[in-house]
Amino acid sequence: MEQLALFPQLDKDVASPSQSNVIGGIVNVATVPQHSPFRYPGGKTWLAPRMRQWLRWLGRQDKRPTEFIEPFAGGGSMSLLVAFERLAGHVTMIELDPEVAAVWHTVLEGDGTLLAQDILCFTPTPAAIAKTLTMPPTTLEARAFQTIVRNRVQRGGILAPGAGLIKQGEAGRGVASRWYPETLKRRILDIIAIRERITFIEGDGLRIAKQYVHRDDVAFFFDPPYTAAGKKAGSRLYSCSELDHEALFALAGELHGDFLMTYDNAEGVHELARKHHFEVRAIAMKNTHHAKMSELLIGRDLRWLDE
Repeated sequence: MEQLALFPQLDKDVASPSQSNVIGGIVNVATVPQHSPFRYPGGKTWLAPRMRQWLRWLGRQDKRPTEFIEPFAGGGSMSLLVAFERLAGHVTMIELDPEVAAVWHTVLEGDGTLLAQDILCFTPTPAAIAKTLTMPPTTLEARAFQTIVRNRVQRGGILAPGAGLIKQGEAGRGVASRWYPETLKRRILDIIAIRERITFIEGDGLRIAKQYVHRDDVAFFFDPPYTAAGKKAGSRLYSCSELDHEALFALAGELHGDFLMTYDNAEGVHELARKHHFEVRAIAMKNTHHAKMSELLIGRDLRWLDE
């Protein structure tokens, strides 16, 4: 199947069905519980109230999911929200990026306590950062630690090769301004405390999701991080930035369980949704630069957004 090009975002002055009907006010992300140890480009903290709304609506329809599956987990903020708040019976996170996967393997299956302690003891001087980022990791935990450091000291949390280090940072504190060791330790230990509720799989999200197509007790959340803008931003933000968008929409159409999908507000996305007879609504949000914009929610039945 042919790979679709990264979709250009709709210009803010161009009328579209989504832009004429943007839902709700912008979520104050400071009011949303933070569980992930990652800073993640395209993070979904703003979606938390809608995620609760959707899954609770399924529960009222006697369709509370036995399993919640996130095939492109990344920083895992929505999977962690579902696990901590018991919005589904169990959570499965899937991630292809080996560096991100190393963190989840360590926290959910390995010695996450050691990782938390190493974070607490690390002093992010330029020399220590340079040594950490250039030294080949010899263990899974070392690779996880290196990933956390890179995520915290590179601009915007970008993990893709070639990303630069933070310069000015918060309050002019430079490269160490996003290093909060006590917070990171607490988040990791909190996840460890509930990790029996979560399964992590390293691999191709689409391929693995196909194994669950016929289960009507599964809810899927698709947040592909590969369509950030028309300038191929996905390849700059993420190490794994290839995705067959047509295949994703086709898979969603085959699912027996419900699904929710998020995408950039782009005309190509609207076309795919129309082709597969999905509903599309736009949600108000702010990007990492605090600019007001909208992102699309896509599903079979979005009536719950009006309740």
